[in-house]
Amino acid sequence: MAAAFDSVVLVFNPQSTGDAERLACELRDELAARAPGQPVDLRPTRYAGHAREIAREAAATGRPLIVSVSGDGGYNEVVDGVMQTPGNGAVCAVLAAGNANDHRRVTRERPLVESIVAGDVRRMDLLRLTVGEGPDASVRYAHSYIGLGLTPVVAVELEKGYKGSFREIVTTVRTFSRFRPFEIELAHGDRRSIDSLVFANIPEMAKYATLSEDGRPDDGRFEVIMLRHTAKWRVLGTALRAALRGLGPQPSVREYRFRTVSPLPLQIDGELVDLDAGTPVTVDIAAGALTTIV
Repeated sequence: MAAAFDSVVLVFNPQSTGDAERLACELRDELAARAPGQPVDLRPTRYAGHAREIAREAAATGRPLIVSVSGDGGYNEVVDGVMQTPGNGAVCAVLAAGNANDHRRVTRERPLVESIVAGDVRRMDLLRLTVGEGPDASVRYAHSYIGLGLTPVVAVELEKGYKGSFREIVTTVRTFSRFRPFEIELAHGDRRSIDSLVFANIPEMAKYATLSEDGRPDDGRFEVIMLRHTAKWRVLGTALRAALRGLGPQPSVREYRFRTVSPLPLQIDGELVDLDAGTPVTVDIAAGALTTIV
């Protein structure tokens, strides 16, 4: 059988708490048995941001399949690295091996090894985050969501080492009790006080929450889930509704612009970015920008 890809590059963090190295080796062995003509390369990361560098290097030549054996944050680095490589023919995929695996859970159609052997590809949208304006602006891509407010604040606490189901619940409740709203300035100049603002390319996040009723990662739009500042019991009620039965239909757009009023953390597929006060921010859709497997 002819190889479906020039190479399969398995990117993983050997220090991962999600057993990424073992899962990468198992996938390599499965491919050796199912597709013996398919070259496979194991690429462990050595430092933060290394997955992005590996993806850029791999995407520069031929038609590789770059598989992030990770959670959503690791996959974000791979996708962003591929998108930063102009004119490449790379295909991306993720093998779930992290604390949060929203993208794989929502988009999975069959076991990954079967998808690799079949070699069938599809196009999916990406969220494009532009921070700043003009030649100094920086651009990053997200496969699933971009969040401000309560979402990244909880993430900051979880990154301190409080992961694990019970500890996650305790950390979330404690952070929620201390949380304060933030302000943004919209494109027309109005200011809004907000508890949470999420731009979503998939309908689910945080393992439990259903954000929208009909959001899809290939419809050329993204959903805007905004919780304007209100009593904390109302915010908690919204979170419970998202976990138990979903938030229902949400407004969808192709672009959203705002300016920060004070310094803010932002979460992009689980990765944290700090925004300075007065920073112009644009989120728009990069329709069909990601080539993946089905």
